[in-house]
Amino acid sequence: MSEPEVRHPGSERGGRWPEIYERTLDCIHCGLCLESCPTYRETGLEISSPRGRIYLLRSIAEGRAEPGELLAHEAFLCLACRACETACPSGVEFGALIELARAEVVSTGLRRDLASRIERLVLRLLLPHPKRLHRLVGLMDLARRLGVMRLLMALAPRRLARMEALLPPIPSREDRKPLPEMNPAVGATRGRVGFLAGCVMPELFGDVNAATVRVLQRNGFEVLVPRDQGCCGALHAHAGDDAFARRLARRNVEAFGAIGVDTVLVNSAGCGAALQDVGRWLPLEGELFAASVRDVAEFLDAEGIQAPEGSVDATVCYDDPCHLVNGMGVSDAPRRLLEKIPGVRLIAHADPTSCCGAAGTYNLTHLEMSQAILARKLDSLDAADPDIVATGNPGCLMQLRAGLAERGSRARVVHPLVLLDEAYNGGASSSPSRRIL
Repeated sequence: MSEPEVRHPGSERGGRWPEIYERTLDCIHCGLCLESCPTYRETGLEISSPRGRIYLLRSIAEGRAEPGELLAHEAFLCLACRACETACPSGVEFGALIELARAEVVSTGLRRDLASRIERLVLRLLLPHPKRLHRLVGLMDLARRLGVMRLLMALAPRRLARMEALLPPIPSREDRKPLPEMNPAVGATRGRVGFLAGCVMPELFGDVNAATVRVLQRNGFEVLVPRDQGCCGALHAHAGDDAFARRLARRNVEAFGAIGVDTVLVNSAGCGAALQDVGRWLPLEGELFAASVRDVAEFLDAEGIQAPEGSVDATVCYDDPCHLVNGMGVSDAPRRLLEKIPGVRLIAHADPTSCCGAAGTYNLTHLEMSQAILARKLDSLDAADPDIVATGNPGCLMQLRAGLAERGSRARVVHPLVLLDEAYNGGASSSPSRRIL
């Protein structure tokens, strides 16, 4: 007599549900994640907590519930900040779980509203194409300088107006030029590294990229910036477009593989966490690449830096980007680097590891929730009253700059590598004339 066939929960639904089900089994329902979750803190609803969302996903996989509006709502209400992973004693990889759920929502047509379709088109047609993005940012800069942008935003929907408010001052045309492919070390060469320039970073934070390369050069590292690299795919994965994220991941694996470096450095937390997850998207070729990816602050802290000649006389609060502290496990290294800058007095604030509400495009797609989450962060920073807020992710830089400015704060919001570069430059702000060494 043959044994009855044992069907795997989720197999009847197909798609990603078998993997989703397996990942939900890691949760022991202890609830230690609840207070770390921004949406649970704001709503107080179990369903809007990591534990509640895991229960929902498992119920659907086991056939006790149907995928529908509740799944679509909760999968995208989550910020994917991964604070629950840091709090979890069982090692639940909630970031991977929520991305699988979002991909299932998108692929089965549960998210077809106009805003979502526009987001998908923008992510596919703009971010992976540097020339298109460069032209758009140039037009936005021109519209700002002519005063046209202010008139347009006065008539625009609230979400669009918020997007314009988040944009930092557009860097100079010089700072928006592509970095040279090869940037030699200054003095004795200690090593050779690859550098991910990214998609948004060159256009909105080209000065940060240039400062990062200069700091690495100053510390004896030859920096290679392969021209064939591109967008890391993080925003696509967050939006449930896992097929396109996988395509972008393969492009970067091939680009950095071609230059033969053992270490690939990133200065954007979201990009770094995404690249370290490439092994999940590309199980064969991606795992080795993922192991080579490191945050630039963590790398410099481990390798050691030359003492800066100049000083930055300021009190500084460091705020942890979610994907750096929760995704890459880096927290102390940026603080140690800041403490090595003469004149910097590093002060703590009460809520450094909570999400600021940026979360990729979340501050546009979930404006009200994002603003509520941001308010907690701003209250904490206001109480500390620093001269400078340092953080290592473009979304966080934009969110905190806009939020503090709206409160009338004069605190400067910068990337830690910019402060280090300024110290190497005698304490003066970086300028386009010092783009590379």
